[in-house]
Amino acid sequence: MLVLLPPSESKTPRSRGKVYEPSSVSAPELADARAAVIKAVAAVSDSPDAARVLGVSPNLGDEISRNTRLLTAPAVPVSALYTGVLFDALDLPSLDAAASRRANRWLLVQSALFGALRMKDKVPPYRLSMAVNLPDVGPLAGYWKPLLEEPMTAAAGKGLIVDCRSSTYAAAWTPSGQFAQRWVQIKVPGATHMAKHTRGLVARAICELGLDPRRPHGLADALADRFEVSLEEPAKPGKPWILSATARG
Repeated sequence: MLVLLPPSESKTPRSRGKVYEPSSVSAPELADARAAVIKAVAAVSDSPDAARVLGVSPNLGDEISRNTRLLTAPAVPVSALYTGVLFDALDLPSLDAAASRRANRWLLVQSALFGALRMKDKVPPYRLSMAVNLPDVGPLAGYWKPLLEEPMTAAAGKGLIVDCRSSTYAAAWTPSGQFAQRWVQIKVPGATHMAKHTRGLVARAICELGLDPRRPHGLADALADRFEVSLEEPAKPGKPWILSATARG
């Protein structure tokens, strides 16, 4: 089982602790690529044009400034780094020990700065979207796409790939070949806020219930107690199954 999550814009900083150690983060083969993005985003964030290039409000000066201290700021476990609607619904701190172990094995965050992160990885807070065209690097989704093929394929293993990402982050890697046959995108009817909330609840349910079916129908059946679900077959080869989910009241 691999559950793909987007990051959140909001992140929790720490005032003390060890700094980012590239060799200790999962998929260490991405270390050089991560270093290149860190260098480029630090340079941009120290320029007068930073807000425009990063696509954020000029009022977020403190968050932009963090990007210039990525190698000296205290690193935060990914499980505690991201906040916001999806991660509030996922509520990792409240999982029991067994569910937490599953979250560490199964959940993966697609990151514009680090490519791919597991819950136990420790990285500094940053402000960077996958939609950014970063000077000296280029459009980040295109930059990461070939680099992520090997580590993401390895992470996918033999189970389902449950995709809770937004389209912006899904552009950085999509399952292909045999992996596409077990790729399930979670779709949520309604507003963006509700979609994020429900995807967080789906990821939580997978970890809590220990769901590891080998077929999309098995996932839909297992989630039916907590969600109103419907499952659509791929529109064509190479496209995902679509699992529509609405949380039961």
